[in-house]
Amino acid sequence: MAEEKYYATGRRKASVARVWLKPGSGKIVINDLVIAQYFRRQTLELIVRQPLELLGQLNSFDVYALVDGGGWSGQAGAVRMGLARCLDQVNDKNRKQLREAGFLTRDSREVERKKYGRKKARKSFQFSKR
Repeated sequence: MAEEKYYATGRRKASVARVWLKPGSGKIVINDLVIAQYFRRQTLELIVRQPLELLGQLNSFDVYALVDGGGWSGQAGAVRMGLARCLDQVNDKNRKQLREAGFLTRDSREVERKKYGRKKARKSFQFSKR
């Protein structure tokens, strides 16, 4: 019997995560590194594990992810979204819980571009009347 594998893509800011999920012991590997080695902050690890903890399946699946682009926080959010989409494929009953927790919604906030004639995106030079 072939082993079931689930695949989904997650995005956040400038990061894109390709996530594979298969039944296993709860091992999480990101870009060929264990999660603790890749995300050196405990908070980022917690963000990635949120969908599994919500459904109580922390030790039921092995997660393998390839992440590209953006920074640490964006990458953690992208992996979380991809993982939530995989868990949605596993069982349709998971969808309601994941949707209510906000894990299936793409956080579309991006950095606003810098405009010409300004210091930053919105900050301008000091105005002088005289």
